[in-house]
Amino acid sequence: MNGYEALITIAGLTAITVVTRSFFLISERELRLPGWVQRGLRYAPLAAIAAVVVPEIVMTQGHLIATWRDARLFAVLAATGYYIWRRGLLGTIVTGMLVLVPLKLALGW
Repeated sequence: MNGYEALITIAGLTAITVVTRSFFLISERELRLPGWVQRGLRYAPLAAIAAVVVPEIVMTQGHLIATWRDARLFAVLAATGYYIWRRGLLGTIVTGMLVLVPLKLALGW
């Protein structure tokens, strides 16, 4: 791809992004989403996080992990336990990392 083609590609992607993100702002009247869509959108952030995090936990290089000797599993268990106990996000992250890092460094998991 030469410089001219790259410029056209960038301009096209920019135009598509602007149009799709300003779709609700372009209309002269307020667009109302149905109630079922509004209720469903409440779960979108959780679904997006799960879609990113779960494969990172249970897969390695596109395949399910085949052993229980994986530091990620123990870190998730510890972090989940902390969250159920205290309901704190920062503590959950710290607990998971306090389990994950020593298992990776000391045991090479």
